[in-house]
Amino acid sequence: MDSEKLNNIKLLLMDVDGVLTDGSIIYHDSGAQTKIFNSKDGLGIQFLQKAGIQVGLVTARKSKALRHRCKNLGITLLFEGFFDKASTLVEIEKKTGVKAEQTAFVGDDLLDIPMFRRVGVGIAVADAHERVLKEADLVTRAKGGAGAVREVCDAILESQGLWAKILGELE
Repeated sequence: MDSEKLNNIKLLLMDVDGVLTDGSIIYHDSGAQTKIFNSKDGLGIQFLQKAGIQVGLVTARKSKALRHRCKNLGITLLFEGFFDKASTLVEIEKKTGVKAEQTAFVGDDLLDIPMFRRVGVGIAVADAHERVLKEADLVTRAKGGAGAVREVCDAILESQGLWAKILGELE
């Protein structure tokens, strides 16, 4: 992944289904939903946060499972139920103080294209829709739900020279 484009990123925003998950949603007879999240992605998110990079989620769907995952990872910047994801950027800038050009967004499907066009860096997961891949500034090697977010987190940390800080905190 071309890390130079990530040098000035201060906020990582992501879609959820197809990015933090493989896009599968399991419905139980009770109507409850189950989502499967990748623990390596979660650790990458925590590393970013420790390094001072803010993290948020913007998704068209609402899910209790997602709210539990956000609580677990300490993500407080959550926008659920937004089909027009780019419309959240004004509120996100107010909450974070980070401008759109200092923001990266990871997506996988057509609803993510307007966000790609408004942020500094649009990143598609490897198995994203063909049109999303064409619009992306960067494309991960990993598929959504299979380490794509960790790949992005690692690339941001690498590009900004933040690994020493993270590794020093782990020792």
